[in-house]
Amino acid sequence: MKYDSAFALLATSSTLRRQDTLLALATGFVALVTTATVILWAGGFGWLLLPGAILPYLVIAGVAAACIDRHHPHDRFGLANAVTLARAVINCLLIGLLVEYRTLFSSWGDWADWLFLAAALLSLALDGVDGMLARRQGLSSRFGARFDMEIDALLLMLLAVAAFALGKAGIWVLLIGTTYYLFMAARAVIPRLRRDLPESMRRKAVCVLQGAVLIALVTPFIDGMAATALALTALAALAWSFTVDIIWLAARRR
Repeated sequence: MKYDSAFALLATSSTLRRQDTLLALATGFVALVTTATVILWAGGFGWLLLPGAILPYLVIAGVAAACIDRHHPHDRFGLANAVTLARAVINCLLIGLLVEYRTLFSSWGDWADWLFLAAALLSLALDGVDGMLARRQGLSSRFGARFDMEIDALLLMLLAVAAFALGKAGIWVLLIGTTYYLFMAARAVIPRLRRDLPESMRRKAVCVLQGAVLIALVTPFIDGMAATALALTALAALAWSFTVDIIWLAARRR
């Protein structure tokens, strides 16, 4: 009888979690489409902005819906994950704008720099909120932590693309945004790299440096040799940090 009650409780919790998750994802989709439509109409962008923003959101929503049951042992999606989802909406809007980068950077001029700066600062400000909310509500989970990390990585990648599109640095600046994804690809094919990494102030400091440099690069104030020097500094620090982690992982067997 106890087993039946426990199973029923788990089934109810799973159903509530799925319903709450689908509602949150649908709300994010409506907010994305509405905002993208307004930007398209008011900013004079081409129609590619809409699919450019919607398609990555559908991928993010699909992965979130598929993974939340296994890694989020709560019956609610949670306010913290909702904040991270809002950051995902911002990132997807930036993807749509980058798809229409010719209109953005040729017609908007320096306003394009300020647009990316404002969006990045808003996303980063929200990044400091979701973890606090998860701990305060007792809804911390492996899903929430990974969701937050992936949205962070996506934002950095988009800022790197914007820095290149703005002509602040050569195509090599994209390595600042793609190094994380290269590392995750290596983990997928090399089992020894799949161990959990310990907490590291070095890794956090490099991440802060990476974000600060990329934000600086999309402002109108940083250009020429200064932009190149900053980007090279961030890339060197990033390469050093990942090298340290890879050596640590490779030196330990399961």
